Amino acid sequence: MTQPVRSRLATILMAALSLTCISAFARELPDPGIDQLIDRLGLRSANEPVSERAGWSKPERVIVRGDAERIAALAPFAPGVELVPAPTLEAALEAAAGADAVIGFCDEKLLAAGTDIRWLQLPYAGAERCVAIPAIAERDILVTNAQRIYGPEIAEHVLAMMLSLTRGLHLYLQAQARGAWERDLVPEEKLWELEGKTLLVVGLGGIGTEVARLGHAMGMRVTATRNSSRSGPDFVDYVGLAEDLPRLTSEADVIVNATPLTPETRGLFNAEYFERMKPAAYFINVGRGASVVTDDLVKALETGRIAGAAVDVTDPEPLPEGHPLWSAPNVIITPHISAGSDLRVGRLWRVIAENLRRYTAGEPMLSVVDVSRGY
Repeated sequence: MTQPVRSRLATILMAALSLTCISAFARELPDPGIDQLIDRLGLRSANEPVSERAGWSKPERVIVRGDAERIAALAPFAPGVELVPAPTLEAALEAAAGADAVIGFCDEKLLAAGTDIRWLQLPYAGAERCVAIPAIAERDILVTNAQRIYGPEIAEHVLAMMLSLTRGLHLYLQAQARGAWERDLVPEEKLWELEGKTLLVVGLGGIGTEVARLGHAMGMRVTATRNSSRSGPDFVDYVGLAEDLPRLTSEADVIVNATPLTPETRGLFNAEYFERMKPAAYFINVGRGASVVTDDLVKALETGRIAGAAVDVTDPEPLPEGHPLWSAPNVIITPHISAGSDLRVGRLWRVIAENLRRYTAGEPMLSVVDVSRGY
């Protein structure tokens, strides 16, 4: 084979390899434009470029939770940066020395081993455990997370739970398992039409906003609370602060908890809270398990104080075998799977890739966690 032929063949093979890597990444990215994705999810960009943070410099070495294929997909977003694959935390610990940033892990031992780490990108929204590590505040480590990325699928999970409760589907599925044709299993007055009912979203963040959007689309009157302000999207009729929660609770037919776990929300949904609910109202939790006093929820269900509940998160979690919540009446339990979907991974890694690009270029970062607030 002549040199020109070998050269052309090498060029073709390299081009094919590049296209394969790009195509593999594209299959995970159903949205072709990052700007459209940011706008759709309502992602927030920091006010200041990351280059203005004390200690920032262009990273030389970044640990990535993933394999060689993931590295190949991310490499175009960080030219000149060594991306180190770490499928496990143990592998990340071995690579920690000299790393400037970590994508996918937050661990106290990892930060102790990686004294040069200045940025952590979390692959999930909940940041409370990460920011509780002393080194985060002591070293002023930048933490970004996956806030709002899981909103669409979690909101659809909420809608599925809501419809199951209000149409008695969970009870008819039990009858189906018994092989029983029981048309009168659920009284007709309990087979709701959602139009005109009031939905209260506690925590109008990324997930809460998506829940509100779907509730409004079903014809519901939507109210909400948030910690920051009384402003909200047009499809929310009223946005209140924490002080408005008791009144809004007493008016709601369906209540959805979408709050992060903070000192203010831990144990928020307790016996006193359930006493404020309408006896015919339903409670849905896709926020954090520890925001609910589980024993109080069980009692509210057993006594008929509330009509029913659906939970994707629990306290304790996993819910132990034999726990009273398993057998409580009119409850739906899913094992913390509401964030799963066929499109989740693509959205997540496209946003992570954009944050990697921004950190490398010193631009304002997306989804920066307020360490003092925990989210």
